[in-house]
Amino acid sequence: MSLHGQPAPGDEREGADLRVHAVGAISQMPAAEWDACANPARNSANTAEAQRIDQENVYNPFISHDFLSALEESGSVGGRSGWQVQHLIVKTANGAPLATAPCYVKSHSRGEYVFDRGWAEAYERAGGSYYPKLQVAVPFTPATGRRLLVKPGPDADIARQALAAGLIELCRLDEASGVHVTFATEPEFKFLGERGFLQRTDQQFHWENSGYATFEDFLAALSARKRKTIRRERRDALANGVTVHWLTGSELSEDVWDAFFDFYMETGSRKWGRPYLTREFYSLAGAKMGDRIVLMMAKRAGRWIAGAINFIGSHTLFGRHWGAIEHHPFLHFELCYYQAIDFAIAHKLSAVEAGAQGEHKIARGYMPKTTHSAHYIADPALRRAIAEYLVRERAYVAAAGAEMAAMAPYRKDLVLDPE
Repeated sequence: MSLHGQPAPGDEREGADLRVHAVGAISQMPAAEWDACANPARNSANTAEAQRIDQENVYNPFISHDFLSALEESGSVGGRSGWQVQHLIVKTANGAPLATAPCYVKSHSRGEYVFDRGWAEAYERAGGSYYPKLQVAVPFTPATGRRLLVKPGPDADIARQALAAGLIELCRLDEASGVHVTFATEPEFKFLGERGFLQRTDQQFHWENSGYATFEDFLAALSARKRKTIRRERRDALANGVTVHWLTGSELSEDVWDAFFDFYMETGSRKWGRPYLTREFYSLAGAKMGDRIVLMMAKRAGRWIAGAINFIGSHTLFGRHWGAIEHHPFLHFELCYYQAIDFAIAHKLSAVEAGAQGEHKIARGYMPKTTHSAHYIADPALRRAIAEYLVRERAYVAAAGAEMAAMAPYRKDLVLDPE
């Protein structure tokens, strides 16, 4: 689908005549071209130059061609999932790709972690149709990262503008109620806000590495009571003969994935009703990007009993989901939080993002962090109502974040920035 090809007003440079297209599969864009936009610092021959051009371009596994193609090829998105692929691509007049955005036509609001079901119900009561809507996001993945994937270079600004304009035009052509850019970076949040997108914030809980050499160094930064609690939880988690193993790369065998998928299905079925990811997704992700995945797997009496999956970025360890077929006290905390901290320290990563929600993470050293999303709403009446609501919600999120930051488990003689 071709949307438009007009240069920005007043831009007369060669190459400013851009073509914006929507494609129904990421396979329609070569991996090298996608990743040159998504993770240019990792894919550039001159990494230092790529990072100098755009400091946001750290490696994020979730916006990589490998991850998104694994979702599509496995049937986790597409088909009857309610996530229909419509990625936006910006190219020059001669066909050189400049930017892209992972975009999906949605027929529901599941698997997003930025909750708008109340908006949908209110609009439908008023006689409107909230679905379809456009979701610019990584499906089933509440992790902050770039959403307007612009290749560094002299045309970066105009390409970013073309993406934003293209999303609004695609919304019109699809007769969608709006465009929802979720878990965006703060610069993207501000950029889209300047173009009429409504701004929404929320809270997650992230751990930050203050140059710790060991887990004990991290514990030393906590109050004595919190140190004692965490040591007890770690001891109790492994009290019944449980051992923990880090598996990555070639260690991610099909037998391991079979075990982990059983954990995912058992826990996911109770938590969400219907887990989102197919068994094939894990095989594909392991084959495509196994060096960027680490499973924290627990074993007892010779068999795997629980596990947590993490994706490795250039600076951040991203914890996603976990599951278990045996339940032991504090094993969830051990696999999802403490092992992640151990791994981040050992590999000198700056942070651990442990997924959505969970105020209980604060007591384990994970501090509140603001997340950002931007929303274009086509109907003026709905847009006004949501805009008024978001003013109150942003104030609440800010106040709640400050209150939770005051609950930090760190020693009072240490000063931590909650943002």
